[in-house]
Amino acid sequence: MKCFKIAIILLTIVLPGLLAGHAAAQSYPNKPIRFVTPYPPGGGTSVVARLIGQKLTESWGQQVLVDNRGGGNTIIGTEIGAKAARDGYTLLFVDSTLAILPNLYATLPYDTQRDFAPVATFTRIPFMLVLHTSLPASTLQELITLAKSKPGQYAYASSGSGGQGHLGMEVFSQITGVKLQHVPYKGGGPALTDLLGGHVQLHLNVPINLIGPVKAGRLKAMAITGESRLAALPQLPTFAEAGVPNFDVSYWHGVVVPSGTSKTIVDKLSAEITRILAMPDVKERLTTQGADPFVSTPQQFAAMIRAETARYGKVIKASNIKLE
Repeated sequence: MKCFKIAIILLTIVLPGLLAGHAAAQSYPNKPIRFVTPYPPGGGTSVVARLIGQKLTESWGQQVLVDNRGGGNTIIGTEIGAKAARDGYTLLFVDSTLAILPNLYATLPYDTQRDFAPVATFTRIPFMLVLHTSLPASTLQELITLAKSKPGQYAYASSGSGGQGHLGMEVFSQITGVKLQHVPYKGGGPALTDLLGGHVQLHLNVPINLIGPVKAGRLKAMAITGESRLAALPQLPTFAEAGVPNFDVSYWHGVVVPSGTSKTIVDKLSAEITRILAMPDVKERLTTQGADPFVSTPQQFAAMIRAETARYGKVIKASNIKLE
């Protein structure tokens, strides 16, 4: 009898809260939503975030406000997202960096696996390998042969140590057996400038930054990651077509919320983003940014983050990469 009374008391205390939480999730969203982006305004990430935010605003009649919180290699903005209320009114824009940083830093002010509930992916962007025109190679296999004949004599530029361009080239070296020098820069702009000037010979980056110089004949394109060729450069083979089938590096964008957010809210967000990514005008806008719409469920996105974190961990360990 005593246990029964305790159970009744607990139900009296807990049930109203559960019912209130369920009602709040069912009525979501009923106020403006904050969309934290851990990058400064003006870059490609902001373009994607504002596009998705605008479409969510139109769908739900509630303002989705993009809040750029750049700095600290995305750590500042990501921490804000991790520590936000678990009510679905703070979304966090994430990209491949989310899976890389746990392998580069001994400690972070958040735990990638524990503190976030993946919602959906937005885009997946392939990487293109380009060469300075002075290198006597016209195909990927010619480049590999040339690099193997002169180990360590050719250098590739990256936008910074530990970035995806750096890690991608380390994967390429591990797969093909070539030995290249790494020259890190403070951003993709300076890296591309020195590549065009011939101070370095190779560079791996997203196509939107490289298509112009390639079409102008200032750089030679070797191959593109992913399963399909670029519409802008239909003659450029994929890495698989060029003889390196295991080189699969891509840059992705997505959204997460703090762990503990209602599954009802997560599923509602995911379903709406899936609908938005199917819109013709959204597809066209993303394509102009060199990105492909990339749809995944929360469960698929969570599995991808785990797999990417493990994969980059192996690359970083094998290459002994350390941030300076």
